[in-house]
Parts: sequence; structure tokens; C-alpha cells
Amino acid sequence: MKRVGWMLIIFSLLAGLLPTTVQAAQLDVAGKSAVLMDVATGTVLYEQNAHEPLAPASVTKVMTMLLIMEAIDSGKIGWDDSVTASEAAAAKGGSQIFLKVGEQMTVSDMLKSIAVSSANDCACAMAEHIAGSEAAFVDMMNARAAELGMKDTHFVNCTGLDDDPEAADHRTSAYDIAIMSRELLKNHPDIKKFTTIWMDTVRDGAFGLANTNKMVRFYSGCTGLKTGFTSGAGYCLSSSAEREGLELIAVVMGSATSADRFAACKSMLDYGFANFALYTPALQEGASVPVALGKAPSVAAVPGGETQLLVDKAQRGAISAEVTLEESVTAPVSKGQRLGTLTIKAGEQTLTQVPLVAEQGVERLTVTDIAIRILRTAAMAGGGE
Repeated sequence: MKRVGWMLIIFSLLAGLLPTTVQAAQLDVAGKSAVLMDVATGTVLYEQNAHEPLAPASVTKVMTMLLIMEAIDSGKIGWDDSVTASEAAAAKGGSQIFLKVGEQMTVSDMLKSIAVSSANDCACAMAEHIAGSEAAFVDMMNARAAELGMKDTHFVNCTGLDDDPEAADHRTSAYDIAIMSRELLKNHPDIKKFTTIWMDTVRDGAFGLANTNKMVRFYSGCTGLKTGFTSGAGYCLSSSAEREGLELIAVVMGSATSADRFAACKSMLDYGFANFALYTPALQEGASVPVALGKAPSVAAVPGGETQLLVDKAQRGAISAEVTLEESVTAPVSKGQRLGTLTIKAGEQTLTQVPLVAEQGVERLTVTDIAIRILRTAAMAGGGE
């Protein structure tokens, strides 16, 4: 490997490694458990009993909305598809838009009703539309939770209603809620078209919707996400907001009052925005590695991983980035093949290392290609007018 003279003065970053979790922060969080997480990196900035399994009430619908968005984005269902309300969906209690048996509504309006008004009847109808039954959809929810590493979670229904004895096992944690909220926001940004609505209507304007998440109106930069309440769960909230490129998720479970949950999330979000920022190093173009016996003489090296860094505003220092690249590689070169490393440091301390990989593949020269090159070189060397 050779060290390329490519030193970047990026932005001022913390003098040491950013801690995975900031536990010492003194925050006013009135709830049984809480988490503050950065969306871009997944870094936990604050936690309080983060892994305690608790009843989540309608915050459950974050997973319901995630599966709906995945079905839409994969093409399994479409925004304008018609969804028919079953007897089971129409019979759901709690928050609802009072679907009638056999009533039809588009996927878009169903999702809007879930995101804005926490409609249990629409959540059930969508579950049946995607999986055939709510039970089958719940299996999908638990499978997706396992894929995301949500170890504190077991879903029993798609709504969060816990008046059924079977729902005693319906549990998740503040950390797991942050995980599924991050997945929804980061990979399915279209959900924000619904989670940021303050007031709207369905049924051609005949039925009004008002967002249960008051942060949407009263907190600057709010992007969602989902409220929840039952007498057993207390007041819960997964709240997200974005300012100056930094998006955060604040989760609180088991608050005593609705005001407490909003105050708790506001406190965490305020803390996050006041103390942290997200920076992406602006890398120079032109880094490449020579390719021996390749149909192209060189191949560009690009980052093969996340280069964004979460920065502690209170501890800034100069940061440098170094690139080490292979002196050369021999064809064939495959796209994504590792060519070197981008190392970002604060002083002598390494903050992160990102692999540098081939931007595209390079095929190996054939015997015929080599012969043609030799002939061309010879012709040029002996040529004249």
C-alpha cells in the first residue's frame, strides 16, 4: 500500500471518539423509558431504561407503516389500490375513522388515516390487504423486527390495542421503537408526506383528520412520527425532527400524561440539536489505482461505506482524513473490489475507517487485445510521414 498525499481539512470534529451513548446528560424525561437516536448513523445520544419491554400502544403502528411502505416501494401494492374493510377491521375499537363493512378506500387514504389519526380500523384493513389476515401480518411484523435486531419486541396485533388478554405479551422497548422508526424514516422518506400532516380529510372531504402528534404543529422541524395511549401503556411517543441536516428520533414510553410525553421528547430533541451535528467529509475527486493488463488503465476508488460523522459541537478540533490505496491491481477488477482505506482522525485517534472500493469493473485484456496494442505501439515508434 502507498500513502497518497491526500489530506483533507474537513469540518471541526470532536477531539476524541464520540461515545456510543451519552448517559450523563441531565434531561427532563418523565416516562418509564426513553431513547434519543440519530437517524443517519443510529448513534444513541441518550437513554433511560432503553431495553425494558413495555406496552407500546399505537406506537406499534410504526412497524405497521413500515411494512405498508415496504409493500408500496416493492410494487406489491400501489398507492391507488382499493382496500375493502372487513368485519374485523370495521369492528376495531379505539382510534378509528369508523369504516363500514365493505367500504372501500385507497391505500393512500388508509395510510394517511393511520399516520395522522392512528386509525385502528385502517391498520387492520391494510394488514389484511397485504397479508390476507391480521395474524399473518403480525407474523410479518415479528419477522421484520427480528431482521432489524429488535430483541426486546414481540407483537401480537398491528394496532397496539391491549384490551384483549392475549395482548399481555404485546411488548417492545424504547430502543426497538427507535430502530424501526429509523428504518421507516431513512429508507422510506415518502412516509413524511403523511406524518407531517397537521389536519386533512378523507372520503372526499367528508371526514376530518387531526394529527394526534402535537409536535407536528408546535416543534420546529418535526417530521413525525407516532403517538400511543392505552390505560395499560400510558402515554407513548416516537417523535422525529430534522434541523440543518441532522435528523433525530426521540422515544418515550409510559408517561403519566400526554403533556409529559411531548415535554420529554422536546427535551431530548432540544438536547440533541443543541449538542450535536452531522457532517459528511467532502472528498476530493480523482483518486484511482492503476490496473495492470486491464482494458482501462486505471479504476476510480470511491467510499464503500458510510462517511457521515456525528459531531459533538462542544468538543471541536481539527480533523484530517488520509487515503491509502494499492499501488496497482491486476485485471480483472470487479465493481466494489477493495482498493484501499479512508481513515478519518482527530489528532492521533481514529474516528472511523471506510473502505475504498472500485467504482466499476475492469475487464482483463485478451491475447488479441495485447497483440493489437503491441502492433500499434510498434507502428507509432517506427512511423513517419
